[in-house]
Amino acid sequence: MEHQINEDIRDKEVRLISDTGEQLGIVTSKEAMDIAIQKGMDLVKIAPQAKPPVCRIMDYGKYRFEQAKREKEARKNQRVVEIKEIRLTPNIDVGDLNVKVGHACRFLKGGDKVKVSVRFRGREVTHSSLGLELLRRFAELCGEFSTVEKQPKLEGRQMHMFLAPKKEK
Repeated sequence: MEHQINEDIRDKEVRLISDTGEQLGIVTSKEAMDIAIQKGMDLVKIAPQAKPPVCRIMDYGKYRFEQAKREKEARKNQRVVEIKEIRLTPNIDVGDLNVKVGHACRFLKGGDKVKVSVRFRGREVTHSSLGLELLRRFAELCGEFSTVEKQPKLEGRQMHMFLAPKKEK
């Protein structure tokens, strides 16, 4: 949001707030500008939708610097959640399934979501109940670290399910 400052403020009257935060009442834009110049600061419109608009006397350069610093800090503390995909087939062996479950648990511990998909080839799609059973078993094996975010759903020749990491209490 870009603020109007100094000469950009074209309103006839404004509600003025001083640099210390005290209200100076409703004054004309010219008077407000003069007070700001006297203090060697900027006049900034902070609430343009109010009647009359609210303006504040502040050091706008310092304000923008502090705001940029806060945004940078917020970005630093942010974590992007990725979606990792694990592909299975309906006739997967127990050992292979355990390896895939191990990978999924590792992703979930890292805070990522996991998309588990079962790919049906040829006539396997007629036995989609096997894929559903497999996904339910997979979710059960990962149950310690995850919650099912999206139940298994058949789309074309693939069945998908989404697992999200469990929230720590």
